[in-house]
This record gives sequence, C-alpha cells and structure tokens, in this order.
Amino acid sequence: MKSRRDFVKTTTLLSTGLALAPNMAFGMASSKKEKLHLALIGVGLRGTNHLTNLLQREDVVIVAICDIDSKRIELCLDLIKKSSQPTPKIFGKDTMDYRNLLEDNSIDAVIISTPWLWHTRMAKDAMLAGKYTGVEVSAANTMEECWDLVNIHEKTGSHLMILENVNYRRDVMAVLNMVRQNIFGELLHFRCGYQHDLRFVKFNDGITPYGKGVEFGDKGISESKWRTQHSLLRNGDVYPTHGVGPIATMCNINRGNRFVSMTSHATKAVGLHKYIVDHGGEDHPNAKLKFKQGDIITSTIETAKGETIIVTHDCNSPRPYSLGFRVQGSEGLWEVDGSRIYVEGVSKPHRWDEAKPWLEKYDHPLWKKYGDYAQGSGHGGMDFFVLNAFVESAKQNIAPPLDVYDAAAWSAITPLSEASIENNGAPQDFPDFTRGLWVTRKPYNWIKNTY
Repeated sequence: MKSRRDFVKTTTLLSTGLALAPNMAFGMASSKKEKLHLALIGVGLRGTNHLTNLLQREDVVIVAICDIDSKRIELCLDLIKKSSQPTPKIFGKDTMDYRNLLEDNSIDAVIISTPWLWHTRMAKDAMLAGKYTGVEVSAANTMEECWDLVNIHEKTGSHLMILENVNYRRDVMAVLNMVRQNIFGELLHFRCGYQHDLRFVKFNDGITPYGKGVEFGDKGISESKWRTQHSLLRNGDVYPTHGVGPIATMCNINRGNRFVSMTSHATKAVGLHKYIVDHGGEDHPNAKLKFKQGDIITSTIETAKGETIIVTHDCNSPRPYSLGFRVQGSEGLWEVDGSRIYVEGVSKPHRWDEAKPWLEKYDHPLWKKYGDYAQGSGHGGMDFFVLNAFVESAKQNIAPPLDVYDAAAWSAITPLSEASIENNGAPQDFPDFTRGLWVTRKPYNWIKNTY
C-alpha cells in the first residue's frame, strides 16, 4: 500500500493530477494554500475516520476538534499526538461550543460529522463564518433546511460540499465511465437506495452483547443515542443520498437535468418492534412503543429529461447489505445485485454478462492511478477520494464536485417522501434549488484530465 503522505508529495509536483474539483475537471492546479487549516466538528465514529485519514496528509493541519463526548476527544488527541501534529484547540463544553470554534480566524475549513439534526444549523453557521464547509450525509432534514443551505451559500459565497463517499466507489465510478462513453445508450431508468439492516445499530446499550441490545436514546451508545428516534417519529426516506448521489451524477442532476416530482409509499412498521420483543421480551418498556417509519420506503422520482429513479430505504428488516443500483439505457443495463451487465449487440441475446470484466475494462482513471493510495482509508477506499476532493477544493477555494445544490436536491427526498406518504402517495414537486440555472450549468467532466 502506497503512503498517502507520498501521494500528497507526488501530486503537488505534478502539473496535472488529482484535484477532484469541478472547475479543474479533475486536473491539478497550483493550490492557493499549501496547507489547509481544518477543524472537525463531531468526532464520533465517522469524524474519527476522517481524522485518521487527514492525519496521513502533509497538506492539512488539524487546528481544532469539537465534541461534547470527552472520551472521543481523548481518543482523537491520542491519534494526533501519535502523528506528531501539534495539539489542536478543544471545544465541546456544551452543544453550542462549536460556534466558538467557528470564530477562530485561523480555520480555513470545517468537516461536520454530527447527528443529522445538527447538520444544517452547523453548516449554516460555518458558511456564515466564512469557512469552507464539508457536511456528512444527509445534509438537511426539512425543505426549509434545504433552502437555508442554498440561501446562505448564495449570500456568503462560502462553499459547501456534501461528503457522499459512494459517489467515489470503484464500481460506481466504472459505471459512470461507461455512462459517459454511452455504453448503455440513452439513459432511461435507475434504481438505488439504502438497504442495510441497522437494527443492531439502533438498539445498543453498550452492556448487552453487541447486536442484542434493545435500548436507545439516553440509554443507548453511538448512533442509537439519536438515530432510532427518527424511526419512532418520522415516516419517510431519512437516508437517501448513498443511493441517489451516484445516480444523480450519472444523469446530470442540477447540470442540464433536474428532479421534477416524486411519489412515495411505506409498508407497515414491523421490524423494530419484533426486534425488541425477540431480544428484550414482550414486557420490555420499548416493546410498547409504536414506530412510525415503515420498514420499507419506496420512492419514484421523475426527471426533466424523462428518466425515472426508484429509491428504496430498508433498514429495519433482516437483509444483506445492498445499495440496489441499476443503471438502464436504450442499449443495455448494469445491476449491482448479481454483479451483472447486458449490452445489446455485445452480450449474447437474453443472457447476462458477468460485470467484473466490464468494470475492469472501464475502471475509472482515478482508481487506476490512485487506487493504491486509497487502500485502508475506509469503505473500500472511497473515503480517500471523497476526502481528497474536499481538501483540494478547499485549498483552492473553488466549488466542490458535490456542491450545495446537490446537497439540497438529494436531501429534499426526505421531506418530500414524508409528505407523499402522509398524503397517500400523492406526487410532490421538487423545488428548483438552482433557480433555473440547471438549464445552463455544465455537467462535471469526471473523466477528462485525470492523468
């Protein structure tokens, strides 16, 4: 495995290389900042993963970290000490102490990895403070929050990047390469989603053997402290971006295309109650709770160019993990489940091809050249690429490849799905967060100038 420190040294010597920024079409330019002074707000599991990767870069200085959990702060300070970086400033005396962090003029950029309900308010405050802002997924919970992100960006000029790592997954980028080379013909239909059994995550008291707990909220640990509450009170797709982000990129949403309308439906809610009864018994207090979120949420999106996208949220039932990708055009399709491809005129009629040879043939140039550096960064290497996109864009203070309009459009699926389900599947119109500019905004060139 090649060192990510070596990666930074190598790419800064190249006239063309890896910026992963739209203005540069993935080409490297002279950075305005040799070192990015960065702060982390939220250093739970995800924030600590970002920290671990950032500490392997010589072009990033961790100026400050913020978390209300002192144990997480101690863990991060130990990691920073071992990396021989200076001790950062510490914030976290209460939930609003992040605002004191944002007053530090030495900070160029922040990465927000906190519970969902804090994402928008922290991102807004960060942009208002003039910080280049990276926010974990989803970026917003309500339509008002989606518009808030867009309005603050346009008011301040501060950039925001939604840190959707699946956009950089190796098979996804290979299929994106195929889409750009018109292998599947004119695009027609997509499927995607977040299908991940998270019952053990939503009920973990830190005492019962991992995966068997039935506590959440104040009695929970990690994500069970906050994530489960959404299933109790909300009926909608609360986590859409892992699936829809890559699909939106393939069909150029906000850049010559846009989401137009959506309908959503929910099954009954069975899975979480059954899990509590199975592991805590019928007499457990949580067995008396009535969960609002349907076990499976299905949404269908229409685009301005006439494609349809089916998005599935399935986290409360027993199942293997899958993002359920399907990319279909007039001349063929790819399906991630079964890892199969069919291309008219190349594949045998009515027979699937194994996807692996196709994905290897169309492996994205970024992965071909920099895949070794990505090893060990998390989630199969895609964490390296999404974080590098953020750092390089922030160093140059240019629009990121996944920008505030993407953050708003993708996150809007959550409130729109809630509204559609509440109204018996009634169609919901997507706002145009670009205010008409989607017509003239150019698609990112994710292929050109990668060498």
